[in-house]
Amino acid sequence: MNLEADRGAWSRRHAMLAGLATAILLAGCAAPQRNTVPGEAFWSGRLALIVESDPPQSYSASFDLRGSPAAGELQLNSPLGNTLARVLWKPGSAELHQGERVTQRQSLDELTTEFGGTTLPVAALFAWLQGQASEADGWQADLSRQPEGRVNAHRLLPLPAAELRIVFEP
Repeated sequence: MNLEADRGAWSRRHAMLAGLATAILLAGCAAPQRNTVPGEAFWSGRLALIVESDPPQSYSASFDLRGSPAAGELQLNSPLGNTLARVLWKPGSAELHQGERVTQRQSLDELTTEFGGTTLPVAALFAWLQGQASEADGWQADLSRQPEGRVNAHRLLPLPAAELRIVFEP
């Protein structure tokens, strides 16, 4: 058994998980705003994701989110405006782009389950950003500050527990 190879695989998996989890669960710092199609949903802001794993993990990024739960795009950027990850989805396809690396699956749920161990609440996220309560397995959202451009959500199950904080332009 090669311990160094196992550590490398573990590091790559966590890096991909971090990029995907942050990407799917959201955050526009220095990233330029792109033109939207009339009637297309669009949000821009910042997000922070804290996963209560052992050791605890914390991620933050700025984001641009457009589209709908059925088809859309999420781009995550560093504070300097560099693209960290881009997720594209449509019926029958979901792709995670991280630099030159592209991971493709048949659905967003399949992609998020593979890297995060569970599906992430993308459909609910679109509702939460609009101030609408929406059920998501294991997730509870606090929408009391949504009119101010703030949404917090907690996942209690499945473990590990997680907290998502989103600040966006309402």
